Amino acid sequence: MARSEAVPADSLGRDAVALGRAVRVRFRERSLAEAALTHRSFAFENGLSVTNERLEFLGDAVLGLVITDLAYREFPELSEGELAKLRAAIVNMASLAEVARELDLGELVLLGKGEEMSGGRNKTSILADAMEAVLGAVYLDRGLATTRKLIERLFWPRMEAYVRGEGDRDYKTGLQEMASQDLGSVPEYRIVSRGPDHAKEFTATVYLGGKRWGQGRGRSKKEAEQRAAREAFVRLRAGSGAIRGRGAGVHDSVEPLG
Repeated sequence: MARSEAVPADSLGRDAVALGRAVRVRFRERSLAEAALTHRSFAFENGLSVTNERLEFLGDAVLGLVITDLAYREFPELSEGELAKLRAAIVNMASLAEVARELDLGELVLLGKGEEMSGGRNKTSILADAMEAVLGAVYLDRGLATTRKLIERLFWPRMEAYVRGEGDRDYKTGLQEMASQDLGSVPEYRIVSRGPDHAKEFTATVYLGGKRWGQGRGRSKKEAEQRAAREAFVRLRAGSGAIRGRGAGVHDSVEPLG
């Protein structure tokens, strides 16, 4: 990597070593770790010819492959559509940025003065791009097997949480699809509200086949419905394996609220 005299080589080296410690991977080629941390703003200000953008492109592809393979192998009960939603929930900017924050990657990214002043070390887009670049660097430096182990360690807990019904997701859509497949019915939402117009609280109750399956409260109808859908989704998911395995009715494995 070409460097201007304004960039101390030992400083870049320390950052590369710190990155290796953060991801628990010993880089054979320090230049790859340095490149993964180099934001284009830093490269521009310091006359560097290499940024992390190409590594980001590569890391995105590697991450998508590993997550897709993991999802396919570990969740045989999920349909094609469910697998696609799982992958989308894991391989996105917000998820990548969360992982980067857990690794304190923002403290290691090399930023230009402007990005530094504008809070770039905590910007979701910069962190997500850096995370992908790191994965690309590990792939080039240590190969697919090591990169797969790293991705599993960082992202598997999120995959498990998603399948359990946790995390950010569209529960209304998920519930509708599952209810249609397992019960042959469509969710019905009933909403009541209380409080003054400027501070209303909504309570949504979702019914499947005329029985109450979930309830949620929120400051908007949409929020209340999503929370009700989440409760019903989790309850229905808990019995879906037994349903599909025996071909029995849902009430044999999980009960509605009342």
